Amino acid sequence: MFDKIYKLISNDIGIDLGTSNTLVYLKGHGIVINEPSVVAVNIKTNQILAVGEKAKDMLGRTPGHIKAVRPLVDGVISDFEVTEEMLSYLINKADKMSKKFARPRVLVGVPSGTTNVETRAVYDAARSAGAREVFLVEEPMAAAIGIRLPIKDPVGSMIIDIGGGTTDIAVISLGGIVKSKNLKIAGDKLNNDIITYMRDEFKILIGETTAEMVKIVIGSALPGEYMETEVRGRDLLTGLPREVVVTDSDIREAFSVSIRELVEGVKDVLETTPPEILSDIMHKGITLSGGGALLPGLGEFLQNILKIPVYVIDDPLSAVARGTGIILDDLRSYSEVLIGNQDELPPR
Repeated sequence: MFDKIYKLISNDIGIDLGTSNTLVYLKGHGIVINEPSVVAVNIKTNQILAVGEKAKDMLGRTPGHIKAVRPLVDGVISDFEVTEEMLSYLINKADKMSKKFARPRVLVGVPSGTTNVETRAVYDAARSAGAREVFLVEEPMAAAIGIRLPIKDPVGSMIIDIGGGTTDIAVISLGGIVKSKNLKIAGDKLNNDIITYMRDEFKILIGETTAEMVKIVIGSALPGEYMETEVRGRDLLTGLPREVVVTDSDIREAFSVSIRELVEGVKDVLETTPPEILSDIMHKGITLSGGGALLPGLGEFLQNILKIPVYVIDDPLSAVARGTGIILDDLRSYSEVLIGNQDELPPR
């Protein structure tokens, strides 16, 4: 009875709490927020100045008393108070879109393999941000549900969710994760690879925002059409501004080591997967989701090495958020995919 009443007076909100971007799903409305996971703080007053896109524009451009920070590092909360403020802002913004007066029920996606302490931090942050009930789900499981993989069937499915801070590799069958691996090789690592390469090869220092722009414009996993772009930064020898021309082959070389480490991580999971499930994966293929799946040629590169079909889904960025929405629509039937440190579900 209470469940029926709460459905009328409160919202259900799903959150893909990512290192680079946070997406918010509002039941009945779809994905309503897609903002960078960045918060700008006034150090003198401890006041939050901006969250999301406005805060991201401040990265690397702030005066001494303002700090633009990413409160999540490698998928884990590194600054609890700032994360709480960010979640509070996002939950309130989503809640106002559907005016209901009770506090919302919130489902948050977290990377696979997180410790109890890390999941507890996410739970506490969401509760402190204003959630009435908090449930947690592993991101590769939410992504698999979001793209309608048959996770409840006795059939093996493999998904690689490449985010900003972490890559989750998971083999799923019968509503559970059979084998998984969490790597720190993801979008942010590729950006750092570009920064390091520019410093070592061109003797020029660039920032994270510039590195990400270069990755998006000319980054690729396989050789293709020749591409180049102009990159501006600080000359390490003279200390003065300098502009250089960088090609797509330079960027492939910059993150070649990281891509190889990603491939080795996928091989490690496949080597420990039960043979029957491995047979299913060979037949059905591997699914790529997350922002990293947008890197041109990555699916084909993995397919060439692994000799298994690799598919990049439509709109890979929103897969986890879509999955949280599907789970919220029928929370009880998906109760087995939820993980610990969360509010109790009433029995089915």
